[in-house]
Amino acid sequence: MAELGVALKEALQIDGAIAAAVVDRTSGMTLGTAGGGQEFDPVVAGAANTEVLVAKMRTMELLGITEKIEDVLVTLDTQYHLLRPITGRSGKGLFIYLALRRDRANLAMARHRLRIIEQNFEI
Repeated sequence: MAELGVALKEALQIDGAIAAAVVDRTSGMTLGTAGGGQEFDPVVAGAANTEVLVAKMRTMELLGITEKIEDVLVTLDTQYHLLRPITGRSGKGLFIYLALRRDRANLAMARHRLRIIEQNFEI
């Protein structure tokens, strides 16, 4: 089981990664971040993307869709943004946020690696 710091470090090692964060979806509070630097604030991005994830969950509820969200992908001109809810018992209510450079990332591989990180995550 990977702890918070280890999970964030692993996420940042994904090809094209700009920044990663673990965020509480009920409050928008970021529990930890990696990367970002001056060009990108993962705390702000994580908090703002909480609204994206919550809106999608609310929409699914209104439509009567009972499936679980595997991940949410936002595609920009130069970036991919992935939101992956943590399904493990200790991470319930949290999600991993990952921003990637589109020209350097392999989206399928990034999703695969993020799934493994999420499955091994424990807080």
